[in-house]
Amino acid sequence: MHQYGFTIVENLQKIDEDIKRHELKYHNRRVLVSKEFTFDAAHHLHCYEGKCKNLHGHTYKVIFGISGFVDEIGLVIDFGDIKKIWKEQIEIHLDHRYLNDTLPQMNTTAENMVVWVYEKMEEAVQQERDDLRVEFVQLYETPTSYAEVRREWMGHE
Repeated sequence: MHQYGFTIVENLQKIDEDIKRHELKYHNRRVLVSKEFTFDAAHHLHCYEGKCKNLHGHTYKVIFGISGFVDEIGLVIDFGDIKKIWKEQIEIHLDHRYLNDTLPQMNTTAENMVVWVYEKMEEAVQQERDDLRVEFVQLYETPTSYAEVRREWMGHE
């Protein structure tokens, strides 16, 4: 035995022997899971006097907070499923794109874009399971500047 309590697992726990299937779901509480992604894109702002009126780019970071009740094995939503939604339904409109062309008609401010991203993810997770909710989305335009939208600000119950 190591001084920090390190042990070697010799007998890997077996389902239906060491742990029963009904024990996999430990609780019935709503839990928030979070996943973040980055993408690179170019844009410019209309009716804005400053550097951002010119075409320029950012490495954006987006952070999703998604809540739901755990399923029978204790998962709210698989992180891989969040990534699949991101890759197939959202990122394709954003990564290495000219945002003024690929997003709906809007000024491509972080404040407008974060609502669009929220709406796309909310629509996608609702199709997965009706108890899933997007609780927040943060969209970082730079490492120190971000816009955020929260579920309670979007008029949901």
